[in-house]
Amino acid sequence: MTAGNAPISVIGVSHRTCPDSLRERLYVDDSEVAAVIGTLRIRGVREAIVLSTCDRVEVTAVFRDGDLAPMTVATALGGPIGLRGEQLIPYLYRHDGNDAVRHVFRVASALDSQIVGEPQVLGQVKAAQRLSKDLNADGPAIDRILQAAYAIAKRVRTETRIGEGAVSLATAAVARVHDLHGDLDGRTALVIGGDELSLMIARQLRAAGLRDLTVLDLFRKRAAVTAAELEAHHGSLDDLAAALDRADVVIAGLGIGRYLITAEMMQAVLRRRRRRPVFLLDLAVPGDIEPAVHRLDEAYVYDVADLERVTHEGRAGREAEAAKAEALVESAVVGFDHLLSVRDAGPDIARLRAHVEAQALAAAGDGPEAAAIARRIAGRLLHAPSEALRHRAAAGQLDDDVWALINEVFGMDGGPKGDDT
Repeated sequence: MTAGNAPISVIGVSHRTCPDSLRERLYVDDSEVAAVIGTLRIRGVREAIVLSTCDRVEVTAVFRDGDLAPMTVATALGGPIGLRGEQLIPYLYRHDGNDAVRHVFRVASALDSQIVGEPQVLGQVKAAQRLSKDLNADGPAIDRILQAAYAIAKRVRTETRIGEGAVSLATAAVARVHDLHGDLDGRTALVIGGDELSLMIARQLRAAGLRDLTVLDLFRKRAAVTAAELEAHHGSLDDLAAALDRADVVIAGLGIGRYLITAEMMQAVLRRRRRRPVFLLDLAVPGDIEPAVHRLDEAYVYDVADLERVTHEGRAGREAEAAKAEALVESAVVGFDHLLSVRDAGPDIARLRAHVEAQALAAAGDGPEAAAIARRIAGRLLHAPSEALRHRAAAGQLDDDVWALINEVFGMDGGPKGDDT
């Protein structure tokens, strides 16, 4: 499928296809989007938006040459960090046509996030489009998809309870922190990484009165972006030991494949803290906190499964709501495809009507009255065929063979207007 005869593709990396360490390096800050889009333009991309979140870095675009699209995106994203396109290509995913539309709808509806239902991603998509507009890189094909994505995301939010799952997990985490520390004024929190659930919990801690917050990450640039969003301090993992000494709450969500917080490290931290208790929440997959930390007195370790056990609905309830949301998205994809098919058939149906009307006028003779009668007859004769053609277009059954037959029957020259040949 094309969005108005424009081949739309989504190409990028996500938490499913790319190691976190590489994805962090590929993160595109708002100030860097212009350079990425500039590279895409040089390579013939007509419309593009760049979406960069903690879950993904991806380009949605109208590509002039679909075969070269992956290398085009790999060069645009990898070049600024010194990666050749061929080095990045193995980590890229690609969605075309209906699959691209489905992907955009799922992302906007928070169905493709690490924490399904998280509320931030829709705003991030809208911000990415606004930035694209500011750079004159947005266009009608992408805009049609995004407007439909915003509509289905709203339906998912209002017709399912998918958003309540992520919120309930964050609420459960903050409740456990209150249980341990009571009043949060004067407490200190440390966020390691910047996944969506970590940010939700950090925001709720802020709302509950916590003032002192620090963000650490593998890369200072990413830590700075997250910290700016949370109005927090930031640093790199080199600062971890000192940050742990101060932290009453630790939220770890990096998942780089090794333990960032070991039992030995935490034992030393607790000793320096004079055994003041620490709430540790491990949201990472694989985990950031060594399991042996659970056995340390005054170290209270939770993970997502622990939070799920204290929420009312649990995983099964969220999965059921996600299934409802997926059904809504799939219906929207079909509807969008039908809408575009009918819209794209419009010029060809108009061409048929104009041809028949011209033949009727030629046969009617001179005079305005004869011309008016000819137009009415042509309109009535073509009403049912036009509706039938629109229905066939909506069903995906109005292809070049059908138009070839119509051209032959009505004596018209050429194929449909959308035919490049």
